[in-house]
Amino acid sequence: MRRLIGVVVLAGAALAGAGWLLTAPKPLPEGSLDGATGDAERGQLVFTAAGCASCHHAPDAEGEARLVLTGGQRFASAFGTFLAPNISPDPAQGIGDWSLDDFASAVKRGVSPEGQHLYPAFPYTAYARMEDGDLVDLWAYMQTLPASDTPSQPHEVGFPFNIRRGVGAWKMLYASPDWVMTEAESPQLERGRYLVEALAHCGECHTPRDALGGLDRSAWLTGAPNPNGRGTIPGLTPDKLSWGADEIAYYLSSGFTPDYDSVGGHMVEVVENFAALPDEDRAAVAAYLKALPEGGRLD
Repeated sequence: MRRLIGVVVLAGAALAGAGWLLTAPKPLPEGSLDGATGDAERGQLVFTAAGCASCHHAPDAEGEARLVLTGGQRFASAFGTFLAPNISPDPAQGIGDWSLDDFASAVKRGVSPEGQHLYPAFPYTAYARMEDGDLVDLWAYMQTLPASDTPSQPHEVGFPFNIRRGVGAWKMLYASPDWVMTEAESPQLERGRYLVEALAHCGECHTPRDALGGLDRSAWLTGAPNPNGRGTIPGLTPDKLSWGADEIAYYLSSGFTPDYDSVGGHMVEVVENFAALPDEDRAAVAAYLKALPEGGRLD
């Protein structure tokens, strides 16, 4: 019996050790972007398409104040309420003392400079597909924004979800850099895929999630319950959205639907972001959505 207990204890310790190693944060290799020089003007377009200000400006900020990335907006979920952090260039309260490598690991791997997993309320599973050139340009642009010395507020997440090491196991299940639409048959579709699946991270809201909070890629963009518990987020596949490509593009520039309704909720800022992009980008998103299969199953 003692031997059996000893074997069980050793096996348990071995499994725990293996799990600890497998769930460790995995930042990008240090120096992987050495020599890269960003263009702040191009980075502004990346910043806009990625919706950085939409989540990180202060609650109720308007106009130019939305470029002060103070944080503080609250995002409710089934796992707790996440508060957007300060990502302004302030060296003490923001990310002003981060290196480009730090920024890249946070954006594409969900790993903080301190070596902790970031919660996937930050859509790094989508940003993992971001091109290195766009990431470097984004970093260059963010250095030009005003600093804020407002401290970030802690997330309101209880046990066991406050154990960040568990996010490592979550990443093993859901953090895939693979495209959902594996074949983009034209440059326009390729651009639309990049905007929808990477920069604009549309799937984060418009795709249903399973019990662990992972996106159900077999029902891609078919709609989902609103994380705050109020209503649903509409589907964007052709069986859910009957608009033509021109109507989708017009909505993304004006906020008006073909039925003369107007955009509301958090989508207001999404439309404002898309309206600031070139016409070709809105047309590319529309082409991507019209190319989706009914039911959203792409595999």
